[in-house]
Amino acid sequence: MIKTILNLIFICFFISISAGSINRKSSFTAEKDDKHINVVVIDPGHGGKDFGASVGNAREKDIVLDVALRLGESIKASYPEIKVIYTRNKDVFIPLYDRANIANKNKADVFISIHVNGTENSTAQGTETFVLGEHRSKANFEVEKKENSVILLEDDYTTTYEGYDPNSPESNIMFLAIQSEYLEQSIMLASEVQEQFKMAKRGDRSVKQAGFIVLHQTTMPSVLIELGFISHPTERNFLMSEQGKSTLSNSIFYAFKDYKKKIEEKSSFAIRTDPGVSGKSQTQSNISQTQSQTTVKENITQISETNNIYYSVQIGASKSKIDPSPSNFKGEKNIFRKESKDIIRYFSGRFDNYDEAVKEKNRIEKKFPECFVVAFENNELISVKKAMEKL
Repeated sequence: MIKTILNLIFICFFISISAGSINRKSSFTAEKDDKHINVVVIDPGHGGKDFGASVGNAREKDIVLDVALRLGESIKASYPEIKVIYTRNKDVFIPLYDRANIANKNKADVFISIHVNGTENSTAQGTETFVLGEHRSKANFEVEKKENSVILLEDDYTTTYEGYDPNSPESNIMFLAIQSEYLEQSIMLASEVQEQFKMAKRGDRSVKQAGFIVLHQTTMPSVLIELGFISHPTERNFLMSEQGKSTLSNSIFYAFKDYKKKIEEKSSFAIRTDPGVSGKSQTQSNISQTQSQTTVKENITQISETNNIYYSVQIGASKSKIDPSPSNFKGEKNIFRKESKDIIRYFSGRFDNYDEAVKEKNRIEKKFPECFVVAFENNELISVKKAMEKL
């Protein structure tokens, strides 16, 4: 029963993937914004005692570090205003949670984790880029399991990751109880990466979803890139070569360049109003905001009076404040927002039990396809799993 309920939580997290592509249409209309990419964190996977995928003297940890450093230098040379941070710039072991913490503490705008694939099937080849989600195939789960198994090298990993078992599909579902607010941007970047790999004549295994721990714990658009298969003889030689490393790092750089341009032109960091609303004059907007203040205050008052657990449906998030009036949220009247240090989240309704929240999600997901159920305790977000355990 618990597994069924948890699976329901992630229905809205699935993205239709066909013919190697993902539907990238947003449920919001973007508009020009002053937001720019200021900080990029590049994460060379593995390192130190963790060799990653290896065949003979070809080791994943060495290949990805080389490519990561090249990528960082390209970004710094073209965009000196951007701060580039590496989770490691030498051969050292960094726990997964520390990698995410580096990105979070530095308020990164983009997180790029670089890896090399490996399998017992020596014919498997090609590149693929992952975003956070529940694996949709056995092959995706095997990649997810391989990368997440790094935690087994960490001290007291069962405490650090709340009992997470990288070998258990059910554990992966539970670990994803709170979804990323940056899925759309992550898909955009991942798609750009795969497009560049195709242009470089590398095999395209498409954009995929999986429950990577390092992506789960980041609070910005994040991707995990698999450069190719070290287990494939021809691809291994390419990964080890100077030309191969240069081609791959350049491909990721050009993908980042295209992504940066699109993000800064379209301001996909923030959810926006319908086209008709965005065309209002400033005076009309101010009037609308004034008219909605009473409703907003009622929502906030209603929530603050309750110091227990309740459920809601998150419909979006932004880095800029948006008035939660019906005109800004497709006619929905029960929208409230919660502000934290780096993000503002928007929710629909407050419900005493999980089933009612699921009904609300089902009702509203046509307007907001990426919505999902969340839980609060004392007006602070907690995982749905913890809420279920306490009720």
